[in-house]
Amino acid sequence: MDIAKTTNTKALAVWQKLILASAVIVIIGVIYQQSNESGVSVSRSNIIVETVKQSALDITVTGYGELKSAQQQLLTAKSAATVKAILLKPGAIVSSDSVIVQLANPELDQQLQSAEQELNKLNANLRQIKLNNTRELLNERSHVAQSYAAYENAKLKLKAEKALVEQGIVSTLNYQRSVLDEQQLSQQLAIAKQRAEQLKEVHKEAQSIQLEQIKQQQGIVVMSQTKLTNLSIKAGINGVLQRLPVELGQSVNAGQEIALIGSVDGLIALIQVPQNQVDDISLGQVAQVDTRRGIVDARVTRISPVVVNNTVEVELALPKILPENVRPQLSVDANIIVAKLANVTFIERPANVKPYTEVALYQLNPISGDASLVKVKFGRLAGRYIEVLSGVAADKQLVISDLANLTQTNQTIHIN
Repeated sequence: MDIAKTTNTKALAVWQKLILASAVIVIIGVIYQQSNESGVSVSRSNIIVETVKQSALDITVTGYGELKSAQQQLLTAKSAATVKAILLKPGAIVSSDSVIVQLANPELDQQLQSAEQELNKLNANLRQIKLNNTRELLNERSHVAQSYAAYENAKLKLKAEKALVEQGIVSTLNYQRSVLDEQQLSQQLAIAKQRAEQLKEVHKEAQSIQLEQIKQQQGIVVMSQTKLTNLSIKAGINGVLQRLPVELGQSVNAGQEIALIGSVDGLIALIQVPQNQVDDISLGQVAQVDTRRGIVDARVTRISPVVVNNTVEVELALPKILPENVRPQLSVDANIIVAKLANVTFIERPANVKPYTEVALYQLNPISGDASLVKVKFGRLAGRYIEVLSGVAADKQLVISDLANLTQTNQTIHIN
């Protein structure tokens, strides 16, 4: 009888163990099921929750770039020289007469001195020519006067002999000689007068030739003076010194860049836009430029046809009145408004969400504090916002933080 009692006791112990193990398995299953249903807990401070909105929305294309001067002046060296002094540095505000760099070239000084000496020599030659011309003209006038006197004397003699030849006092032969003399002297006088007039023309032409040489030499002098003046590199326009790629003592060649001046009154924004979004942009569209010192309204004035690193350059015209301290080469962001939508559902773009995709996001239940996954279909991108096509209604709240590690395993999470 004792053996039977011991056997029953052992069998009872085995059943108790089986029942206990089954209970443990059931409890673990319930806990696992509850864990799946309630999800993991996430701190509200570690996530971003946004409310789905419904109103008008501007579809924008976002780009980045910098401000540039609408008017720029490139300053170059006019001749080979050496940088003698740098008077202004990049960023300096300049006027049209501001001297930025002083160059030096001793050869230009020598050329100017030689040109001025040659000019003085030509002027002295002109004075000598005038003196010689005056002397020659006086001599020629004296010869004309002598010819005139001889001619008048022959005329008087002929007149006197004419009356005497009629009376038979003077022979006809002598009278004919007097007539011949008078004619010869008349021709000589005419020739003398003609020579005097021709001499005047010769003198005039000689002086004209000399004056032309002087004029040419004066041009050489002015050119040499201009070359020396151009060694002082001036801004040329009112603006800001944007670039100065030379150093003190550097040798520069003719045509080499010395400085770049940009206007500060007229600025434009050169924005880099992704290539796949540039087709939505057209001339005249309104844009907003963030200068970090304020938001400025702008307008699209040019779209580059060239693609560089998958981006396209878009030029935006800015107003004349800009926030204080807005200057060329300032980095800016811009939102170009390519369309205006009325009564559209949208939300701030969740992390890693692209336009025209369907993504699983957690929708917040404000009563229970839980968040369950919903499939949301997105449409067009509008700056920091994105259009919601379906999957969630307006005024609902979505978790827009990147929770991809949870969405794969947890249908529901609890928000603390």
